[in-house]
Amino acid sequence: MRIPKKNRVWIISTARKITHEEIQPSIKLLESWNLEVCTGETIGAEYHQFAGNDNLRVKDFQKALNDPRTRAIWCARGGYGTVRIIDAINFSEYSKNPIPIIGYSDVTVLHSHLHNLGFESIHATMPINIEENSEASVQSLKDILDGKDLIYKISSSEINRGGNAKGKLVGGNLSILYSLMGSESAINTDGKILFIEDLDEYLYHIDRMLISLKRNGYFENLKGLIVGSFTKIHDNTIPFGKTAEEIIRDVVEEYDFPVIFNFPAGHIDDNRALIMGREVMINVNASQAVIGFV
Repeated sequence: MRIPKKNRVWIISTARKITHEEIQPSIKLLESWNLEVCTGETIGAEYHQFAGNDNLRVKDFQKALNDPRTRAIWCARGGYGTVRIIDAINFSEYSKNPIPIIGYSDVTVLHSHLHNLGFESIHATMPINIEENSEASVQSLKDILDGKDLIYKISSSEINRGGNAKGKLVGGNLSILYSLMGSESAINTDGKILFIEDLDEYLYHIDRMLISLKRNGYFENLKGLIVGSFTKIHDNTIPFGKTAEEIIRDVVEEYDFPVIFNFPAGHIDDNRALIMGREVMINVNASQAVIGFV
């Protein structure tokens, strides 16, 4: 990813509403990195649960996108709403001088759409989470913005599947990926490494979404799978009978690509940054899993 030699970071919201007070820690953080911060009109705006109506959120994102002084756009929070505006955003100017767009969860809509347009983006923490994030989580975002090499080495889970693989990293929030199927923003996983994570879902929902991905060919020529956090997962009165990790393991059991479980990314405090659309190399053995960005 080419990081522009510019100094301005826009904080905007494409989804749920957020107050000026809630983003103050992130403003202080960016200023400590000697970056100029601009807050969009969506910060503090309110239209039911959204950060302003659809038109305002489109206008705000477009302004930040087209600003020639922008180094990066940092989405303030997730929730729901990005998919409502994605088709109204014009990426023609952006395509001439692409900039990092940062976020996770509902921002998976942007990650997937940008990947289909041929651009990289950053799956990372957001301003709403900064005060709770681990130091490593925040540092990983700074390292990417500083143009440093990114490599992760984590202890292997006992349910990992070993092997080596190389491919462009795609994915994000499982529920969002599921909702994008059949649209222009749906990802093509052919020859790629898929990352998934999720929050606040029922176990049978996770199974249904993964089976749908499987039936749509998402795993057919996949090179590798990275599984992030699956947090605050629910079950019914009659138990589903498997954990989220066991569901994932069983759905992809027939394939031979390497699988990394328990990667520190997603709806957790230790949410490490990932470069979506960047080629990665993964190596998985009994003791360690390594993810290196090429």
